Amino acid sequence: EVQLVQSGGGLVEAGGSLRLSCEASGFAFDDYTIGWFRQALGKEREGVSCISTSGLNIYYADSMKGRFTISRDNAKNTNYLQMENLKPEDTAVYYCKAIEINLKSHWGQGTQGTGSS
Repeated sequence: EVQLVQSGGGLVEAGGSLRLSCEASGFAFDDYTIGWFRQALGKEREGVSCISTSGLNIYYADSMKGRFTISRDNAKNTNYLQMENLKPEDTAVYYCKAIEINLKSHWGQGTQGTGSS
């Protein structure tokens, strides 16, 4: 069974940190680019960051640069999103997505991340 299981969300004060994890099973994780997306209440889902299969190519949306760090451990089939200096506007449900070169994709179940004011 194909699964992307997320963990690590929660509520922190503004300025705090959270680390989200996304663990894959049932497919060849290291063949997939991993992206993180988020959706705040009442807003459209937006891209946060993504990392290539090798981990050498990384992208961040402008508002996350310098605060968020994406990484992956292919040996553990796990991807991480480290979020620092969280702001109230970072409050959203965060989703990981695994995307294969042929655009086959799998979504995680979503996890709430909240930076309270």
